[in-house]
Amino acid sequence: MIRILSRIAAATLLSFTAVGAHAIDNPTSLAGATVVSPEQARDLQAKGAVIIDARSAAEYAEGHIDGAISVPYKEKSEKKPDFDPAVDSVDLGKLPGDKATPIVTYCNGHDCWKSYKLSIAAMKVGHTKVNWLRDGLPGWKAKGLPVK
Repeated sequence: MIRILSRIAAATLLSFTAVGAHAIDNPTSLAGATVVSPEQARDLQAKGAVIIDARSAAEYAEGHIDGAISVPYKEKSEKKPDFDPAVDSVDLGKLPGDKATPIVTYCNGHDCWKSYKLSIAAMKVGHTKVNWLRDGLPGWKAKGLPVK
């Protein structure tokens, strides 16, 4: 009986460890972009910045920052700063044509890497005013800001 309980305890501990391993926080900074708070993102939007939701189309349909456009970042690369963008896909044609237009990217918060990766992709194609809402939709909602 003790042996069975030990195995159950070990299996439970391993499953909790595995779950924790999948939730890797994204970096706290992004070279070339500005990390913004929900309030700063709201203020940028009021001044004409385009808010970009990097989550899937289904997640966007469930709820998004009011006024945001959907530009799903299809992520197959690892969740790490030196990811391989060649295995990912995103339609950068959905971003503003004027690459000097400020944009704010977001996804599902600190353990979501899609907006981080989309920000890098946007900068690589010449967008010069990239802002990253690292807190994502959870941070936006926590501040009581409008969602649709």
